Amino acid sequence: MSPYTQLAYWRSFFHGDGYSHDQIPDLTGKVAIVTGANSGLGYATTVALAAHGARVFLACRSKQRAQEAIVRAKEEIKTKYPKALAPQLEFLELDLGDMNKTQQAAQEFLTQGLPLHILVNNSGIVGGSLELSADGIESEFAVNHMGHFVFTLALLDRIKESQPSRIIIMSSLFHEKATGINYDTIFKTGDIPQPHHQPVYDRYARSKLANVLFARALTRRVINEPHLYVNACHPGYVSTRATQPTPRQEATIFSRCLDGLEESFHSLVAWPVERGVLTQLYLATSPEIESREIRGRYFGPIANEIEPSTYARDEKLQDELWTYSEKLANEKLKA
Repeated sequence: MSPYTQLAYWRSFFHGDGYSHDQIPDLTGKVAIVTGANSGLGYATTVALAAHGARVFLACRSKQRAQEAIVRAKEEIKTKYPKALAPQLEFLELDLGDMNKTQQAAQEFLTQGLPLHILVNNSGIVGGSLELSADGIESEFAVNHMGHFVFTLALLDRIKESQPSRIIIMSSLFHEKATGINYDTIFKTGDIPQPHHQPVYDRYARSKLANVLFARALTRRVINEPHLYVNACHPGYVSTRATQPTPRQEATIFSRCLDGLEESFHSLVAWPVERGVLTQLYLATSPEIESREIRGRYFGPIANEIEPSTYARDEKLQDELWTYSEKLANEKLKA
């Protein structure tokens, strides 16, 4: 963790959060898409946006899970925001691991003729074995970056037409672990697994670096759009399904003790989702984004600007990622 990032964390601990749910303005008339909206931070983002009047599309792979999330969200909004109008929540089928299906999802939204004021690229995967996406690409890079790259660019003209508008790209502190992106080492169909393919958190860190690089590259490409704000953020260590400790398979007293210690540590240090979601909600809703012309920045908890890694700030690396992603997308979308 860089000194600047550490400073931002301590600022939150000692000086309070930089944003709160009470500061979210009225969003009536706004249309939003949240990827990975059926659980965790995506679900919490959806609830907050809808409770303040936005029409929100839950962009998810599973229709059943999205519909269950819509039912939960409506009940939660009714309980927490009794004065709120009936929430407008809709399902948008999105499979970020398949670029053709991702483009189809964007087209499905565009055919409705709606504006798009807020796009929250929230969905992501971490952990698990080395796997390939439907396009034959390492799953972490495919879902966390390429899917969102294709989805965002397919919607970009509509987002431009809908200004003032915002794009929020979720990253992670883990991006600091990646020392650039060696595209030759991204696992693809036909590759024989090598040692450099195996470390799961290396793959995750690379995809999270791609998120910040993409946010900065996109910002430079829409610089002439006066009211389009693109930013990236790290939510902090939040208690979600992805961060829950996994119990060990061995049924020994020692393993159970370790499981208990890990669970206790997680409960002690992990932030509840309702707090962890505030940084992305700040970027999605705060009037400060427009009044202070905040674009191309990187924020950490809670709503504090922090400096991304040296690699993330490198414009050459940003352009290399853009070129690689564009070429790969064109190849797969023609297939």
